[in-house]
Amino acid sequence: MTIEVLLADDQAMIRGGLKLILEDQEDITVVGEAADGAEAVDLARRLRPDVCLVDIRMPKLDGIEVTRALAGPGLPRPLRVVIVTTFDLDEYIYGTLQAGAVGFVLKDAGPALLVEAVRAAAAGDALLSPSITLRLLRNLAPARHATVAGPARPLSVRETEVIRAIARGRTNQEIAAALFISLSTVKSHLATIQTKLRVRNRVEIAAWAWESRLMDATKPLR
Repeated sequence: MTIEVLLADDQAMIRGGLKLILEDQEDITVVGEAADGAEAVDLARRLRPDVCLVDIRMPKLDGIEVTRALAGPGLPRPLRVVIVTTFDLDEYIYGTLQAGAVGFVLKDAGPALLVEAVRAAAAGDALLSPSITLRLLRNLAPARHATVAGPARPLSVRETEVIRAIARGRTNQEIAAALFISLSTVKSHLATIQTKLRVRNRVEIAAWAWESRLMDATKPLR
């Protein structure tokens, strides 16, 4: 299936660059472009794309407001919103995630991560830029003292390595390269890990790793 994407950014050059990156992929097509937040909400509601890529700072409605309008709590048919921005301020990160975003990617993260974020969102998963993941989860873990549920079944050594890599913000491609395994094997491990931990996506896997203290005294991933 082709993943349909809506681009929302007030800079035409940025939209053009994102479109070139995305449409270079056989499974992704850009179905609409918006130059401000209000237009983004209107187009998204009419087109119902699989994924909306939304900038933070836009005229009329900012990225947080757009996210809340399209993916906010209580909406009967929420859309999948991924924030793509140059600004990694905590207020933006927490604001958009609380508003319902399933991804937060910095514009300097590179084309590969952008494409992976779109595919993850379309599949119902979530993906954040590595630096965002680390900061978010390191801030989150010390503040949560509730007992973390253990895995439904014991984790293998390889699965533990994959979990630690995810908690460090590594992409699937980076995990495959670091552990000398194929991309399909990484995805297979992810599916098994989600079942064992009873979580829905890689962000929740990473949160479990930090909250369960799995990251406290680990060696760097080779």
